[in-house]
Amino acid sequence: MTTIIAQKLTLKQIHQLLKLHKLPNGSFTPLLSLEPLTEFEQQELTQIRDDFENYLIEGKVLEGQIKLLVIAPLLRLAGFYRSPIKISLEQDIETIVVEDEDTKITGRFDLLAVNKEYATTKDIAFWLLVIESKNSSINSLEGLPQLLTYAHQSLKYQKLVWGLSTNGTDYRFVLIKPGNPPTYQQMPLLDLMDSESAVLLLQVLKSICKQQNL
Repeated sequence: MTTIIAQKLTLKQIHQLLKLHKLPNGSFTPLLSLEPLTEFEQQELTQIRDDFENYLIEGKVLEGQIKLLVIAPLLRLAGFYRSPIKISLEQDIETIVVEDEDTKITGRFDLLAVNKEYATTKDIAFWLLVIESKNSSINSLEGLPQLLTYAHQSLKYQKLVWGLSTNGTDYRFVLIKPGNPPTYQQMPLLDLMDSESAVLLLQVLKSICKQQNL
C-alpha cells in the first residue's frame, strides 16, 4: 500500500482519491448571518492589520509568525477562545485509507476549532473550522489540497465543515459537505490589507464561531 503525505497532494489527486466534487464558487450571505462589528472590534482589527503589515514590508513572513501575528488574534476577536470551543494545534489526522486505490494518506493540520458542547452522531466534538496556513510568499490556494484532506475526516460525522487556507494576507474559505459525492465550495477571496474585506473576514469568522451542529 502506498502512503502519501497530504502536503504533497494536488487538487487533481484529492478529487480522485477522496471523490470530492468542486461546486461553483459561492457567497457568504446565504450561508452565514453576518453581524456589524463594534467600534472595539474595528479598532482591534485595524491593529492586527497594522502589526502584520509591519512584518510584511520587511519581507517574507513565516507560517509560525502568521499564526501568532494574525490567526491567533483574529480567532480570539471572533470568539473562538471562549468555552465550549477549543483550539487544537498541529495535530495528526487519522490515517485515511483509500482501499480501491491501495493508498493511505497521512498528515497534520495546523489549527482546528471544535465545539465540545455539540457532539456529532459518534459523540465526537463538532468541527467548526479547520485552518491551514502558509508563509506570506505562497499563494493561499496551495493550502487547499491539505485543507480538504483534513476537513474530509469530519464528513463521516457531521453535515458540514468550514475550512480556511491563508498566507496571512489572503483568506480562502471553503465549505465542505458529505454526500455522494462529497462536495466543496470556495467562497470569495478576502484580503486582510483591504479595509472592507478585512471587516467581512472578521464577520465571517464570528458567524462560523457561532455555528452549532447543523
